[in-house]
Amino acid sequence: MQRRTLLVTGGAGFIGSNFVISTLVSAPGSQSCRIVNLDKLTYAGNPDSLAPVSADPRHVFVQGDIVDRPVVAALLRDFEVDAVVNFAAESHVDRSISSPRDFVQTNVVGTFELLEACRAHTARLPAERAGAFRFLHVSTDEVYGALGEAGYFTEESAHRPNSPYAASKAAADHLVRAYFKTYGLPTITTNCSNNYGPRQFPEKLIPLVLLNALEGKPLPIYGKGLNVRDWLYVDDHCDAIRLALERGRPGETYAIGGRNELTNVALVETLCDVLQEIAPPSGPRAGTRYRDLISFVPDRPGHDLRYAIDASKAERELGWRARHGFVDGLRKTASWYLENRTWCERIAAGVYGRERLGLLDPR
Repeated sequence: MQRRTLLVTGGAGFIGSNFVISTLVSAPGSQSCRIVNLDKLTYAGNPDSLAPVSADPRHVFVQGDIVDRPVVAALLRDFEVDAVVNFAAESHVDRSISSPRDFVQTNVVGTFELLEACRAHTARLPAERAGAFRFLHVSTDEVYGALGEAGYFTEESAHRPNSPYAASKAAADHLVRAYFKTYGLPTITTNCSNNYGPRQFPEKLIPLVLLNALEGKPLPIYGKGLNVRDWLYVDDHCDAIRLALERGRPGETYAIGGRNELTNVALVETLCDVLQEIAPPSGPRAGTRYRDLISFVPDRPGHDLRYAIDASKAERELGWRARHGFVDGLRKTASWYLENRTWCERIAAGVYGRERLGLLDPR
C-alpha cells in the first residue's frame, strides 16, 4: 500500500480488528501506514481485540459513533485522512429481528453521515489528493437475498434483502453507489460471504459452537441444518480489502467469497472433528464425541436457504486469491480461541451468555 492515513470505522470489532492488526503488522507496506480507529465500543467491539497494536504509535484509537458527523469530520481533517474503510455496523441477523432500530441507525444513518463527512472533506482537498481519496464500504452477500440450489451471487445480482440486517446493509450499499454517481465521491463497495476467524463475538455460529463444545453444552443448529453458506477466512477478506483500496476502481463493487460452501450441519460436524483432534474432551467427558452434542432447534424467521459468491471479478481485477482452505482456517480459528479463553470471557461478561437470540415477540 502507498503511504497513507486510513480512517477505519468499527476497528475494534471482528473483521475491523483483524484488518487493523494485519495492516499494521504483517501486510506489505505496513510500515508506511497509519490507522485512525473509530469505534463506538458496543457489545461486539472490544479494545482487548486490539492488544497487538495497542502500543503502536501508528494506531490511534478514538471512541466515537459514526452517526456523529462532527467527530468524523474532525478526524478526517486533523489526521489528513486519505481513505476511509467502513466496517462499523450492527451485523447479527438474530439481533436485527429483535431490535431493528439499532441496525437502521448505525448501518443506514451512520453510513449517510460518513458519506456526507467525506464529501465535505474531499471538497477541501487539492484536486490530486481528492482524486486519490477512497471510501471503501464493507458490505455483505446477505443484501442479495437467497439463492436456489444452483447459481452464484455476482456484482450484478439484484438486492433482495430478507432480514432487517440485510435490508439496512442494502440501503447503505445504495447510498454509497448514489454518492459516487451523484457527487463523484470515489467509493468502492465489497460484498463478502460469511467470515470466520479469531476475535469473532461468540453470538456467531462458529465461536458459539466452539465454546459450547468445549464446555459440553448443546450445539444448536437452526431447522434441519441444511442452510448453505460460503465461508471466508477473515485474513483472506482483509487481503481483499487492502487490494480493493490499492487497485479497485471508484464506483465499482467487488464480491469476495471463499469458495467454501457448506451446510450448517456439515460445518458444525467439521468443527467438532477439528476440536476432537486438537482438544479432545477430558476429565469426566473423556472418550465422548463433540458431535454427540449437536441439537436441532426451531429455525429463525426468514432464514435464507443458500448464499454463494462468484469472486471472479475480484480475482481478475484485484489479483486476489483466498489463501486458506476451510479446514486450515477452521483449525487456526479453533486454536486461537483455545489460546484466548480469557478474551472470550471478558468480551461476553455480563453482555451475552450464549442464549438464543432473534425470537419473535409473541405480541
